[in-house]
Amino acid sequence: MKPILKLYRGYANEQELIVMGHVFKPTKKKDYDFLSKNFRNATSTINMFRIKTQANADVYLKHNNQQIHTKTLVDGYFKFCIPLNQDNYGWVDYEVSIVFQNKTITTKESYIRPEVGNLGIISDIDDTFLVSYTLNPLKKIYHLLFKNVASRQIFEDVVPHYQALSSAGRSNEGEQNAFFYVSSSEWNLYRFIVKFTEIHQLPKAVLLLKDIKTSLTNFFWTGRGGHNHKFEKIKHILEFYPNLKYVLIGDDSQEDPFLYEAISKIFPLTVKAIYIRQTGKRKKEKVLLALNNLETLNVAVCYFKNSTEAIAHSKSIGLIS
Repeated sequence: MKPILKLYRGYANEQELIVMGHVFKPTKKKDYDFLSKNFRNATSTINMFRIKTQANADVYLKHNNQQIHTKTLVDGYFKFCIPLNQDNYGWVDYEVSIVFQNKTITTKESYIRPEVGNLGIISDIDDTFLVSYTLNPLKKIYHLLFKNVASRQIFEDVVPHYQALSSAGRSNEGEQNAFFYVSSSEWNLYRFIVKFTEIHQLPKAVLLLKDIKTSLTNFFWTGRGGHNHKFEKIKHILEFYPNLKYVLIGDDSQEDPFLYEAISKIFPLTVKAIYIRQTGKRKKEKVLLALNNLETLNVAVCYFKNSTEAIAHSKSIGLIS
């Protein structure tokens, strides 16, 4: 058996590159099987939360014909934040290696360096585009365990809205705006989320998730708990790409409206529009108050039940054509 090296999509601006991943201890457990059904899917999902990380492992990034060395943190996570010196834009491949028993294990991923543009999009995942039943924890766990990635549902008309936002303001075909999926789901679910977005042809995006979990107990709390992580990740993105105007997309099942309100207060020139999906039968009074307050900060807001409403709103304010 050999260690497992997992890389995640990274991102870069004009000066800095950030790429990250995990190193896991050798294991006999099979990786998540996207096509498993029923109890096999449940076993596969649970195994994602029983994986053991490798602390202080040596990790090497190949960049500009240079090998850069770091070590994993206590939870097996590593992150390279390095000066960038190249002219590539769009999605760019990168390569990371570890050494085990004198053998090199190499994995490739990609990072985005957006072409000069004026729009960035940050979206939540659960109950924003992936039907997750956050308000019903038992139902949420049931779907995570017994529904494989191909049978999980996406909200109607999310895809055309996200695709239009991804290409908004771009005159050259193939260019994309910077797109981020920021969630309270853990890194354990990274491959599941990526596969789901690929199946439904959602824009390719950088994922920023919560610290990895390594015990079955933590599985039952997946996606729950404090949301300071989301606030800090969103704040970091806005600081990393300070010249962009942002669209923030979330839902009313947890804290998105209030996180986005706080972000808009800190970055009064940066947030252009906020979209909040209504997950219950009625709109929530606290959410309405937060969104009304945002409108006084000159932020366009849309509290919607169906994505057709969000599309119409984006067209009305000139976000998409």
